[in-house]
Amino acid sequence: MTTPRPLTNDQLLSRFQALDGFVREHQALWRPRPFTQLQLPWEADHPALSSWLRQRSLEQAEAAHNHPEQLGAPAPFPLLAKQAGQLSEVGELPSIALAPASHRLNVDVPGRKWQQIEAFASHLGFTRTPQHWLDWCSGKGHLGRRLLQADRQRLTCLEFDPTLVAAGRELSLHHQLDAEHRLQDVLAGDAAQQLGPEHTAVALHACGDLHVRLMQLASQQGCRQLAIAPCCYNRIQAPVYQPLSAAAIASGLQLSVDDLGLPLSETVTAGARVRRQRDESMARRLGFDLLQRQLRGEDEYLPTPSLPVSWLHKPYADYCRELAALKGLHIDQQPDWDALQTKGWQRLAQVRNLELLRNLFRRPLELWLVLDRALYLQEQGYQLQLGVFCEQPLTPRNLMLLAERH
Repeated sequence: MTTPRPLTNDQLLSRFQALDGFVREHQALWRPRPFTQLQLPWEADHPALSSWLRQRSLEQAEAAHNHPEQLGAPAPFPLLAKQAGQLSEVGELPSIALAPASHRLNVDVPGRKWQQIEAFASHLGFTRTPQHWLDWCSGKGHLGRRLLQADRQRLTCLEFDPTLVAAGRELSLHHQLDAEHRLQDVLAGDAAQQLGPEHTAVALHACGDLHVRLMQLASQQGCRQLAIAPCCYNRIQAPVYQPLSAAAIASGLQLSVDDLGLPLSETVTAGARVRRQRDESMARRLGFDLLQRQLRGEDEYLPTPSLPVSWLHKPYADYCRELAALKGLHIDQQPDWDALQTKGWQRLAQVRNLELLRNLFRRPLELWLVLDRALYLQEQGYQLQLGVFCEQPLTPRNLMLLAERH
C-alpha cells in the first residue's frame, strides 16, 4: 500500500473536480439532517440500509462516529465509504527540524493546543527562511512566539480582543522576544495595511471569513508566503457559501450554513461529562420536537434557542412547558412525560445512526472547501502544497495549505 502524498499544484484541479462530482451526485444523502426530519428522503430508496441503521443502539452509533467508513452496513454504504476514502486521501506535509521551544514558552497554553502549535510549526517547509512572521487572529500569540527561531526574525501578531493583545504583549516581553502585538479587526477596511511582501502570514484555525480574508489580503498585498489550517467553515457573514476559485464558481454547488457545518460534526475532544450533557440535551429536544409537531398540527421541525445547562436539571414536564412558552405554544393536554422522554432517547439513537451515512461526506466536503481555497491561491500566483500536519485525534481540522510566491 502506497503512502498518500500531499497534493501539489498540478493535482489540485483534478482532485477538486472528482470530489465535486461525488459531492454533487450524492446531495440527497448528505444534505437532509436526521435531527430535523422524522423520515429522510433517501430512506425510501435504500430501505435495507434505513432499517439496519434505525435498529442500532446509541452506543453503537457513538462507537462508529469517528470512523463510519469501517461500518459493515448494507448497500450502498460500503461503496460510498470506499469512494469517500479514496477521494479524501491526502498525505502528510514534509516535516522540518524545529528547534526546541525556549524554557516555559508553553506555560498557560492548554496541552492539546500546544501540541497543535508544535505540529503546525514543524510543517512550515517554505523554500526560503521567513524573516517576518505575521500571526493572524493570534490570540495571545502563542503560535507566533513558537515560530521565532532566528535572532533576525520578527513577529507581528494581529488580534481583535484587547485583553488578549495585552496578555500577549506581556508574555512576549517576559520571554524577551521581538514581537509586536497589534489590536486589529481583520475584517475592517484598514486591515490590508498590516500586510506586505516581507510577511510570512500564518493562521492556525482562524474561523471561516477570517482565514478567507487573510488569503484575499495576502494576495493583494504581495505576501510571498502563507500557511493556513482552516477551521469553522460555517462561520461566515453571508447567508450561503461564496466560492472563491473559478472551478468552485463553475461547479454551481450551493452550500448553506448548515451544509458548511457538516465537516465540523466530528467529535474527538469532548470529555465524558460534556458528551452526557450533549446527549441529554439532544434527547430532550427530540422529545419536545415530537410534542411541538402535535401541538402545532404541523409535521415540521421548529428551531429552538440554545439553553443553559441548568435546564437539564428541570423535570422534563417543566422543561417542555417552559420551552413551549418560549416558542409561543400552549400545552392544553397532559402528555405522558415519561413516555415522551423515552421516545426522545429512542429517536436520538436513530438520529445518530442515520447520521453515519451523512458523516461519510464530512471529509470529502471539507477537502472540497480547502481545495477551493488552494485553487484560489493558485490563481493568485502561488505555488501550493495541501496536506495534513497532524493526526486526526489531535484535531480533525488537520488540513494545511502552504502557499509561496517565487
